[in-house]
Amino acid sequence: MNFRPRCDSGFSLIELMFSMAIGSVILILAATLLGTSGDGYELASGRVACDQEARAVIAQLSSDLATAVFHKEGVIEKSSAKWPVDRLGFLSLQPASAQTDLGRIGDLCAVNYYVHDLTLGGKTVRCLMRGFRESNDTFKSLRDEDTAPIFEPKFTMDEPIAFGVVSFEARPQLRDSQGKWIDWVKDDIVGPEVLQIKIVIARRNLTGKLKLPDDWDGNGSTEKLLGEAAKADRNKDLEVYATTLRFGNYGNR
Repeated sequence: MNFRPRCDSGFSLIELMFSMAIGSVILILAATLLGTSGDGYELASGRVACDQEARAVIAQLSSDLATAVFHKEGVIEKSSAKWPVDRLGFLSLQPASAQTDLGRIGDLCAVNYYVHDLTLGGKTVRCLMRGFRESNDTFKSLRDEDTAPIFEPKFTMDEPIAFGVVSFEARPQLRDSQGKWIDWVKDDIVGPEVLQIKIVIARRNLTGKLKLPDDWDGNGSTEKLLGEAAKADRNKDLEVYATTLRFGNYGNR
């Protein structure tokens, strides 16, 4: 009678434990890579969304300011808030396509920009608003010598052009006799040459945490989330955009 030798084809306990350890390391590395990839995607998509908001603002402002007409009653109001929210109101030449048939009697219109809190889904979202008054209303105010109404915010009429706006600055400047840029001080004769525009936009993951107006002001429990306005460019949850735009055809005034 022939006996075949027994062949143990299974794994020993040590081999099994070693295999499980290697598998655990691989799973941990995979989870880390997936987490990093997800964070990178969130970072990139958040930046793209902010870029879209900023481009919309700068494009609209550039268009309005390119044909701006200085008026002594225009509004260039510097904010003193922790996170500045300036106001801007000026006359601008607008094409017929930008007006309605009933509201158009010419091309001189009034435009104003300001920051306003909207309630969306039970949460506060801070937006940059654009107000537009057609030429009929603008000429009537000029005739009556009462331009305040055309530069005042009207929340039911005005439209938001950017969401998640933490700060909006529009600082006027002109050149002095030596060609250096200096801050413009309002007078009744000459308007600013340029406006230095700075807008700070919160990314989506941060806007979800800013639920009340005080949160957007950087007060209370959200103060650490926003940090200091002067250090906004160091906050990974904020995007800062700055540009300089000419105020009308300054050289031909």
